[in-house]
Amino acid sequence: MGTEAMPSGARIVRGYADDGAWDAFVRTQPTWTHFHLSGWSRVFRDVLGHEDCRLAACDSQGRVRGVLPLMRIRSPLFGHFLVSMPFVNHGGPLGSDEVVQALVAEAVRMAADDEVDLLELRSRTPQPIDLAVSHRKVAVLLPLPDSPDALFKAFPAKLRSQVRRPQKEGVTVRFGRDCVADFHRVFSSHMRDLGTPTHGVRLFEALADAFGDDAWTGVAYHNGTPIACGMGFRWDREFEITWASSLRAYNRVAPNMLLYWEFMQRAMAAGCARFNFGRSTPGASTHKFKLQWGGHDEMLHWYQAAKGGRTATPNPDSGMMSYAPRVWRRLPLPLANRLGPLVVRLIP
Repeated sequence: MGTEAMPSGARIVRGYADDGAWDAFVRTQPTWTHFHLSGWSRVFRDVLGHEDCRLAACDSQGRVRGVLPLMRIRSPLFGHFLVSMPFVNHGGPLGSDEVVQALVAEAVRMAADDEVDLLELRSRTPQPIDLAVSHRKVAVLLPLPDSPDALFKAFPAKLRSQVRRPQKEGVTVRFGRDCVADFHRVFSSHMRDLGTPTHGVRLFEALADAFGDDAWTGVAYHNGTPIACGMGFRWDREFEITWASSLRAYNRVAPNMLLYWEFMQRAMAAGCARFNFGRSTPGASTHKFKLQWGGHDEMLHWYQAAKGGRTATPNPDSGMMSYAPRVWRRLPLPLANRLGPLVVRLIP
């Protein structure tokens, strides 16, 4: 544990361990996201083996007044990182401006003391801090009306036809914890075809178990075969589809169109007012896919303190790493699924 006095009389606690108090505070904050919850830190620690370096600001009575989820990722090959939060889209500090500044100052000090290559705080909103900020990623948000009929009627005719096509082909969608294995079967195959290593099924099982009814796993089936999948999380009248894939062999059937529509209907039934398509690189094909549903871009604010000029976490599409996808696509799927979790856990 380490502490630092703040003008407010609070102190910064490293390694804060009271998950109940942490989550109770998180849910009071107007800009909180699902990824601020303590369960993410626990899962990344227990499944991926990363160090939980979370920071909390506590007042003189021990009450939480601010939080900064933070994970350490060390790799001789890729580098040494402190990220809030790795592998997902959102994180960063929560609290008053004064508390946020103190939390970030402690994180910067920790990064400098430990000779971290990059500290990255993946904030959804602007923060009152003096760090370089990257806008290399955007989220796509779709406001949801009260009824599926209203949303469906607002879609262009071409989009409505694309949603109906897989239904006519006999595609069905099912949700549940028991879909996680089929989700991973589709997801890992699609990622191998893209040349990208993926996490093992154990991570997704752990997330489903940690978050229960707020973790949604959906799979589209054709004649009993899983052909498209998605997994996402609900919080504060919002749902984000965090991971999604479909098998190229079924592109003609367009199962992902029906899958997304079923997720949207489920979100509306649960009282959500926003459907979050997750992060994208502006202008990429996935970005265009998300925008076609009628959503709008939300600029993300990823703050960074770097050593040696590094400005981003590792990107498999750049530099020497750009050769890796060509090799990965040629791997047999069982081998890719064994090696993938060993590699991707080190690329935050």
